[in-house]
Amino acid sequence: MITIFTEHWQALLTGLGYTLCSSVLALFFSLIIGSFFAILEEMPYRILKIIARIYIEIFRNIPLLVVAMFFYVVVPMYGTNINGFTAGTIGLTIYTSAFIAETVRAGIRAVDPGQMEGARSNGLTFMQSMFHIILPQAFKYVIPPLGNQFINLVKNSSVLAFVAGFDLMYQGDIIASTTFDTINTYIIVGVLYLIITMPLSYYMRHLEKKLS
Repeated sequence: MITIFTEHWQALLTGLGYTLCSSVLALFFSLIIGSFFAILEEMPYRILKIIARIYIEIFRNIPLLVVAMFFYVVVPMYGTNINGFTAGTIGLTIYTSAFIAETVRAGIRAVDPGQMEGARSNGLTFMQSMFHIILPQAFKYVIPPLGNQFINLVKNSSVLAFVAGFDLMYQGDIIASTTFDTINTYIIVGVLYLIITMPLSYYMRHLEKKLS
């Protein structure tokens, strides 16, 4: 195991960097997109609710690999060249945003309906009430499930290995195929994933206690 790491540490750290970059980008954009569709589901317009529900149900029930492969294989067929890293990150973002939308929606509905009524009666629009009154309270309720989603996102970033995204799992596959030492290689890969996810897990617990 030590030999594998010392001989291939550059490839492993490169893969770790790609994994972190993809995870951070997907985390940021999936939170924005997921929150957007959660708000659409709560708006007083039926058509917007239907659009949000269709988006959420489609991408919650399609495997992540299918979404990533769509952007990696299908989209370039129509003239838009997308590399594996970009395709995997887009797929990861869209897939995760559907789950985050459901989580945020549950948080919004956990807020006392009187909060929205009070904000509207004081002259705020629906969107002003949502952004200034409802969402700050809703996110306090959904910190634990959001934390789980973010940790799952980091682990799901291994999908980049299937679309040549140069992530940690991709580099691990290459090292395992050249050294034929699959056990030690994937143990190292697993430890590196733990290095990413464990601090995030402890931070989310700390944030949960701080906001409770």
